[in-house]
Amino acid sequence: MGFHGNDHDDGVQQTQTVINNGREIILQAFNWESCKHDWWRNLEKKVPDMAKSGITSAWLPPATDSYSSEGYLPQNLYSLHSKYGSDSLLKALLNKMKQYNIRPMADIVINHRVGTTKGHGGRYNRYDGVPLSWNERAVTSCTGGLGNPSTGDNFHGVPNIDHTQGFVRKDIIGWLKWLRTVGFQDFRFDFARGYSAKYVKEYIEGAKPIFSVGEYWDSCSYNGSYLQYNQDSHRQRIINWLDATGQLSTAFDFTTKGILQEAVKGQLWRLRDAQGKPPGVMGWWPSRAVTFLDNHDTGSTQRHWPFPSDHVMEGYAYILTHPGIPSIFYDHFYDWGSVIHDQIVKLIYVRKQQDITSRSSIRILEAQANLYAAIIGEKLCMKIGSGSWCPKGPEWKLAVHGHQYAVWHK
Repeated sequence: MGFHGNDHDDGVQQTQTVINNGREIILQAFNWESCKHDWWRNLEKKVPDMAKSGITSAWLPPATDSYSSEGYLPQNLYSLHSKYGSDSLLKALLNKMKQYNIRPMADIVINHRVGTTKGHGGRYNRYDGVPLSWNERAVTSCTGGLGNPSTGDNFHGVPNIDHTQGFVRKDIIGWLKWLRTVGFQDFRFDFARGYSAKYVKEYIEGAKPIFSVGEYWDSCSYNGSYLQYNQDSHRQRIINWLDATGQLSTAFDFTTKGILQEAVKGQLWRLRDAQGKPPGVMGWWPSRAVTFLDNHDTGSTQRHWPFPSDHVMEGYAYILTHPGIPSIFYDHFYDWGSVIHDQIVKLIYVRKQQDITSRSSIRILEAQANLYAAIIGEKLCMKIGSGSWCPKGPEWKLAVHGHQYAVWHK
């Protein structure tokens, strides 16, 4: 079993309460095209439905001024005018979310920043004329600046921020604290491979978000296009990142995503590892694993690594009944029709009703090509796949079912 910290932490109390509680349901509240659709206004109308459905935190797209419409090439971090809408529309949305007790999650893009003026080497690596008017020392030497080498992987084509500089970290913490006063309560750290996790720890300690999740995304192990059964090295890298944040953050469970999207195509044996546990981060450190099927990169119109669309409900039947912290993708919830929306809501309801948490116990009963079955928290059981199965004993009542999935509770 991989090395990880223990699950009973004393860290930063406020930020740990929610992780320790383990009852989050996250919604990724945008896709790659959202910047074209008056987004803050669109989301404000959906807040009552989110609340009624059981969503506790909604991850919003990057709200700051950006060189690209989608928000991932930030420039003036203190401007909240973006292609998603004006700052006043954003504040109206944040207020509505507060009213309905849904925490807004800010997308924190601090691996890189587009320069405003030319500096060293004739490159746009200075930030004159905007708040946080850094010079070339704020940019890593590997991306054309006068700072130190990067403490992680490079995001190519733009200046990467040098987090080893004390003035940079001080300014970032000041900005994160300001986002908290604006009304953002949770953080999602974009491209977390790009800089050392010890800085994520410092930023969480400085700005004290209620909940944080990191995007530590690298490739699973493949033989050609065939996904290997054992993905322990992949999940271990995510675990190592989590440990280096001082256990203050969670991380998206890219391991589970990669395995689950192959498993549902008639390879459900993949969902039990050699130790009999779930094969992703969820199987090793469930209280830190944010499970999901797709996001704006893997799915949407980018489709870098998409979940098979005809198996999406089996996917949700898995992540919404299992340990870990489930996250639902906007497209599935709001763009794929009311039938799928309502099936997802039913699964959320059963999870809450049976008090399944990120740390609930799991016993995997079947993991064959066309059948997977498990008991979670000893009070809920489920199956996915074309194979038929139902639990033994009259105490089990069918709660939800659909195409190739069913859930029972006691």
